[in-house]
Amino acid sequence: MSIKNEDVKYLVFDVESVPDAKLIQKVKYPEEDLDEQGAVRKFQEEIQKGSNGATDFIPVTFQYPITICVAKIGEDFSLSDIVSLDQPAFRTSEMVRLFWHGVENLYSHAALVTFNGRGFDIPILELMAFRYGYSIKRHFKDKSAGRNRYSPKHIDLQDLLSNYNAIRMTGGLNLLAKVLGKPGKMSAKGDMVYEMFLRGEIQKINDYCIHDVLDTYFVFLRTRVLQGDINFAREQEIVEKAKFFIYNNMERIPALKEYFDNWGDCEPWP
Repeated sequence: MSIKNEDVKYLVFDVESVPDAKLIQKVKYPEEDLDEQGAVRKFQEEIQKGSNGATDFIPVTFQYPITICVAKIGEDFSLSDIVSLDQPAFRTSEMVRLFWHGVENLYSHAALVTFNGRGFDIPILELMAFRYGYSIKRHFKDKSAGRNRYSPKHIDLQDLLSNYNAIRMTGGLNLLAKVLGKPGKMSAKGDMVYEMFLRGEIQKINDYCIHDVLDTYFVFLRTRVLQGDINFAREQEIVEKAKFFIYNNMERIPALKEYFDNWGDCEPWP
């Protein structure tokens, strides 16, 4: 499928990442006799203890991307394509290079759309650009670019729907997707990614990333209704068009089949 770069107005994307075992060992436990996986486990245990069992999630500064998926959206908010960067190799350095090349050059006119992108996805990609020495000049220096919290060039749906963190968006993307009848979390969940990675299941992780991108896209559409860019009837037309895209591209993008099989229509309650 081909779409002209200039016809892409929004890039809905998501990043899946894992703990950077080597960095954790170097920074946290340089004097201890721990292998890399042992360092990760110890750090997780410390985080869990410090949070009274609430989480063992390792901070973004100690992680690196293993998949990046992007949906290309037209000016009419229709879904044009979904791509997985550097598939099937999934090389971190190349995925990060391709992402920033797209943002800085190919799609510099387009707005980024994320769920918690300011709190995770963008920072991890900035830190990876720092690591590899990639220039992202426009992102840092252009005041109209998406790094400005309130810039229309980056629409962080968690920021938007939480009144910029006035409330805690408990339930997150999964909750919002299910409100719309969409699958949300299915066979994979975020806390399973690291174990899947250790088993070498990168493709399954990428499938999960694609599912999150689709959920983000449908939540994005509903926020366009909230803001008056489209009405509910038009949103439902676009959703049906997206469903048609998903069905017609299941062979090209196998991850779409699970999403289609768990599809639900929007039926608000009570």
